[in-house]
Amino acid sequence: MSASGDNAAPVIIKRKKVTGGDGHHGGAWKVAYADFVTAMMAFFLLMWLLNATTEQQRKGIADYFSPTIPINRVSGGGDGDFGGESVFSEETLPQNGTGATNQRPTEARQARGEIGVSEDGRAEGADPEAEAQEAASFGKIEEMLMGRGGESTVSKETRRHIVTQVTDEGLVIEIFDLENAELFEPDSDEPTPLLREIAEMVGSVARLVENRVAIEGHTSAVPVVRAENPVWSLSMARADQMRELLESEQVATQRMNRVTGHADREPAHENALSIRNNRLEVILLRSDQ
Repeated sequence: MSASGDNAAPVIIKRKKVTGGDGHHGGAWKVAYADFVTAMMAFFLLMWLLNATTEQQRKGIADYFSPTIPINRVSGGGDGDFGGESVFSEETLPQNGTGATNQRPTEARQARGEIGVSEDGRAEGADPEAEAQEAASFGKIEEMLMGRGGESTVSKETRRHIVTQVTDEGLVIEIFDLENAELFEPDSDEPTPLLREIAEMVGSVARLVENRVAIEGHTSAVPVVRAENPVWSLSMARADQMRELLESEQVATQRMNRVTGHADREPAHENALSIRNNRLEVILLRSDQ
């Protein structure tokens, strides 16, 4: 073997990996971006719906998506912590009850079950004669309050503060402030002579029937933001004052079904600061409520 062959240098081959930029990292970012855009579209659609619909329409939409199969022992129909009920029970449609069927209906509203509504608009199983008598009583009370039959003892100036309306809940007697003629002393629950006169009249007509009574207090919004908004306690205190005035007019305490304060959350006038939003609602509830 020659010496030249033993001294040959080995051949070393180096392979260098060439990269062209950072790459596209796959398509995961596209999926994440699409999810983000979809979520934002749903969010803005929700905001638009909240702004473009009324409270009754929103309740209708919520009821459409509510499950109809009872999940809990009561007939609320929901699977959450409250079993389908709202903290504010007067604002929710589901009610506690034992349920009912066409064969075994109950009289309680909370357990109507499948009784439903008849073709003439009345609840099936309701007494037409009793409903007609109740409607006649409500009509008589309206006439007395508004002075249509000449039987009202309240002056014409005082009647300007009263509006009546028959609803599914019953006869609503709305009593409200007018300029320079208020029901309560400013920023207090002290009734004025005007409200005492109106309460005397409302108490006298309320004694003509035996329906239960609900009282609701409403106030206008305050012009400045405060750490503690006084309208909640004020609306409740004024509603309770009306209860005391009616009881002083011999309206039985046992007839008082509820006394609530709604603050400035249900304005009667589009201007939340309007004095027209300072009002009381005395509701003579229907017998099936």
